[in-house]
Amino acid sequence: MQERVLVVEDDASLLDVLTIGLELHGFEVARAEGVSRAILEIQKSQPSVVLADYQLRDGTAFDLLAWLKARDLRIPLIVLTGQARIDLAVEAIKQGAEQFVPKPVDIELLTTMLRRSLENFRNLQKTVSNRLERARYDRDPFIGTSAAIVALKKAAQRVAEAGSTVLIQGDTGTGKGVLARALHRMGPRANEPFVDLNCAGLSRELLESELFGHQKGAFTGAVANKMGFLEAAHHGTLFLDEIGDMDFDIQAKILKVVEEKRFYRLGDVVERKADVQIIVATHRDLKRLADEGKFRTDLYFRINTLRLRIPPLRERLEDIPILTDTLVEALANDMKRGPLRVSETARAALKNYAWPGNIRELRNVLERAVLLSDDGIIHNTGLEFESPQQGGEPVQLTLRELEKRHVLETLEAESGNMIRAAKRLGIHRSSLYAKVREYGK
Repeated sequence: MQERVLVVEDDASLLDVLTIGLELHGFEVARAEGVSRAILEIQKSQPSVVLADYQLRDGTAFDLLAWLKARDLRIPLIVLTGQARIDLAVEAIKQGAEQFVPKPVDIELLTTMLRRSLENFRNLQKTVSNRLERARYDRDPFIGTSAAIVALKKAAQRVAEAGSTVLIQGDTGTGKGVLARALHRMGPRANEPFVDLNCAGLSRELLESELFGHQKGAFTGAVANKMGFLEAAHHGTLFLDEIGDMDFDIQAKILKVVEEKRFYRLGDVVERKADVQIIVATHRDLKRLADEGKFRTDLYFRINTLRLRIPPLRERLEDIPILTDTLVEALANDMKRGPLRVSETARAALKNYAWPGNIRELRNVLERAVLLSDDGIIHNTGLEFESPQQGGEPVQLTLRELEKRHVLETLEAESGNMIRAAKRLGIHRSSLYAKVREYGK
């Protein structure tokens, strides 16, 4: 991605030299001869970095720094000067300049300095985005071997390479946020910030402030300038979860960002650039919402070009064993427990459940079971489900399956002691041995 440098210099010949030198080193160059012209150029198209002569025809580089600071425009600025004074250099850094470079300018040294300044700025952005990041784990959304999950992985790889706006659809708990992070890691912006915002449950005012940021005094309580999620995600990825719950008026502003990559902070007149990939997700039927006038039709068609659907867990029950093992291992490590084994009766119970809450519910059930396990085994008795029904109907087991489950649960309850288990079941020990051999345990 080509970086844009704004060069502010009132010496026309030096301005030409700097422009040619920077363009030869791969930068895109914008030019200005003074402070006022530089401000117009920044407002027109926000540069990645500013290179400004200290003494200009209508002010100094410090005036430009003050203007940037007052608007909380976080653009690194490097000061050029023919006055190689230590006190001036110290003042420049105090004012917020990234570097202080004396003339004559060594173009090789200057380009190195520019790239270092941009890298420092990116690291700052990543620090901000990490504070905003609320997810506890970067998980793999493609665990399993079912046809549904294999097809999703293949489609996601194609979508990630495009780097365009993506719509993720899926039931609650299927892992839409996990897939969004995976798309970011797989795409061309993998080394840039990933910022996510859940649109559900936020008032219009709060959502607008979180997204776009605001200027001091924009509304009651705005006591300082604030960077929004869009700015924090600059050059990276912004994930808007549950976009179907977004306020109708804010949808118009998001459409502008998707189409033009530009936005305004609340209470500001400076248009800002948003070089971001936008990924949105919802569990709702956006087409129906659009038909009912509850979601903007133009935004729906704009974000619906690249669409991924995450299958619910009930459509990929064959993946439950590997999902279970993966989650149990991760949870055991997280809780600092030793290796845990999942019993056969527990596996059967997990596979016979409908999972209305999908992978999120599976994780919650297993987290509790790991916490309660005190013998290195996840037992069926340690599993607590939200509902005992399968797809709205009671789970149907054969008489043999019921007998097997009862026998194995009794064995687990007696810690594998065949004598006590046989006594509890009311059968002879030899009969219990025969049944265990029959069940393959």
